[in-house]
Amino acid sequence: MIAGIDLFCGVGGLTHGLQQAGIDVKLGIDVDPACKFPYRSNNKAQFIHRDVIQLSGTDIRRVWGDAKITLLAGCAPCQPFSTYSRASRKSRPNQKWDLVRAFARLVGESQPDLVTMENVSQLVRHKVFQEFLEGLSGYHIWYSVVDCSEYGVPQTRKRLVLMASKLGPISLAKQRLSKPVTVGQVIRRLPALNAGDVDGFDPIHHACHLSPLNLKRIQASKPGGSWRDWPEELLANCHRKASGETYPSVYGRMEWDSLAPTITTQCFGYGNGRFGHPEQDRAITLREAAMLQTFPRSYKFLPKDEKVIFYILGRLIGNAVPVKLAKSIGCEFIKHVKAHST
Repeated sequence: MIAGIDLFCGVGGLTHGLQQAGIDVKLGIDVDPACKFPYRSNNKAQFIHRDVIQLSGTDIRRVWGDAKITLLAGCAPCQPFSTYSRASRKSRPNQKWDLVRAFARLVGESQPDLVTMENVSQLVRHKVFQEFLEGLSGYHIWYSVVDCSEYGVPQTRKRLVLMASKLGPISLAKQRLSKPVTVGQVIRRLPALNAGDVDGFDPIHHACHLSPLNLKRIQASKPGGSWRDWPEELLANCHRKASGETYPSVYGRMEWDSLAPTITTQCFGYGNGRFGHPEQDRAITLREAAMLQTFPRSYKFLPKDEKVIFYILGRLIGNAVPVKLAKSIGCEFIKHVKAHST
């Protein structure tokens, strides 16, 4: 079996998918204490609250123990694009890429058999990514910006995926889906809510309040539409300017039979993108966002009776690796190892 460690593990999207594929992820590490409960409650792995920059290759190898095949995985947050570790950024100003470099250093020090990194697509254009590739001397390397909808994720989400192996050439094959999974297939059966309501059985199936003006706006919005559908009196000042034409998806509704937009850290807010529910007059809930990130409906994000803080859970859900993408990566590694062990 492959023994894995998930750096920058967040709430466990990457770990959950890898474990579904059959990989023994032993440990997740993250600097954000809010990740501890969801990670440990949903995954058969330990969690360490620690800054990855403080780790050494010896720490990593100690966790793997005598495993025959080892995997170092993670989504190294890029600080120019991420809200990861605000406190750490204040203490390390002008070090934009130190988390990616920490990942590369740990690969070099621990020498896993397998490596995978999921990240924002913009990273591929930056020098630090080339440095990361140069640090993978002795590995067979594959990377690409992938369309997550091709792996069963119901979003227009594109992400950089890197896979590397000491065993032989590797790549992430496209799944042969007959058609993409849609918004309706994923969230249509959840209980209906009004803006501001919460499901009595699921505290994160919780819709943000809407102001009276925004309630009128969403009532005037069509599925797949935007603020351009509104009557003149509902338009915001920014929409009346020529610059407003560059934001056609703001205040949009999703469509049942289409993909969702990329789920972001602010996806619970109606005015933050095309995050309006397809037919209910509200933005999507945190549970709906998590399910569109392909977390199981039963995935636990908060201890019982703990208050929902939208911006914290929105950040954790929006930054997560989609579970189905992670499972596809894990299945590819399993197949790869079997092919090179005969």
